[in-house]
Amino acid sequence: MDHKKVDEFLGRFVSDLAATEAAGSVVIGHRLGLYRALAQAPATPDQFAERTGYDLRYLTEWLRGQAAGGYVGYDPATGEFSLSEEQAFCLADPNGPNLPAAFLVALGMLRAEPRITEAFRTGAGFGWHEHHEDVFVGCDAFYRAGYVAELVASWIPALEGVDAKLTAGARVADLGCGLGSTSVLIAQAYPRTTVVGSDYHAESIELARKQAARAGVTDRVTFEVSTAQSFTGGDFDLVTMFDCLHDMGDPLGAARQVRRALAPDGTWLLVEPYAADDVEDNFNPVGRLYYSGSTFLCVPNALSQPGGYALGAQAGESATRQVAADAGFTRFRRATRTPFNLVYEIRT
Repeated sequence: MDHKKVDEFLGRFVSDLAATEAAGSVVIGHRLGLYRALAQAPATPDQFAERTGYDLRYLTEWLRGQAAGGYVGYDPATGEFSLSEEQAFCLADPNGPNLPAAFLVALGMLRAEPRITEAFRTGAGFGWHEHHEDVFVGCDAFYRAGYVAELVASWIPALEGVDAKLTAGARVADLGCGLGSTSVLIAQAYPRTTVVGSDYHAESIELARKQAARAGVTDRVTFEVSTAQSFTGGDFDLVTMFDCLHDMGDPLGAARQVRRALAPDGTWLLVEPYAADDVEDNFNPVGRLYYSGSTFLCVPNALSQPGGYALGAQAGESATRQVAADAGFTRFRRATRTPFNLVYEIRT
């Protein structure tokens, strides 16, 4: 045995365990607004306690742990903790990447560990709706930042003729819409277009309706509780799916329903997690992130539904292309990509 390699592995373990335990502290900072408060100005623990009104002893430990992880800065000369502009953008800015929301998802999904462990023994599924609400709220908050940055500025313009259609006024179906962020974003960007969002999770649709009301777009955004295999309506110019096809037990049935519902010259915008077809090419930090989430969220949800599929978050382009082809689509193109997503344009 090579003891140097043992030490290297132990170093990786310490880093992973520290990050795992620190997830709780990040979520505390998120829930209590600690990052936003620290972004106002540097502070000693005493000053921070006065600023926030929270307990000094807890705040002291939280600040030191955040500094140890590189999430906040520390000045030994003054004893002050602070957030750099970049840290504040990632941790405290609601229009930034909203990284704490990702930790909210992680803690939420880990609550299901006993059920997922048992599912390994039985092969049973565990539905999306069975998870803690932190999973739904966290996913919306975290993914929304990417949609705000990419959907209207990059993804839709990458599709042939779609931006012009939506500008002139079109019909859109947003499947698996969750809390409705993408539906609202499309309606805000294209005032002449109407959007119908759908999701099988009734609690998410209730929150989506509230979000649309707050955004003032209920005159052109409606929602229904339905699966991607049974959503209503037709003659849609654009059907969208964001990070959800791989979660479905019957993605082929969903693809066939999309084909039925599209207008003759309509487009299916499909956004999926970034993944290579060769499994070894996914052995990287992003792949590790997605495989973990897939083990707790995507595969269990698919196995809880009829259909016989469990694509998982790292299915890759070939598997996705095959689903589209089996549904009768003849044109499949990777329109664009990000470090985290692949964006496909699919037509009949």
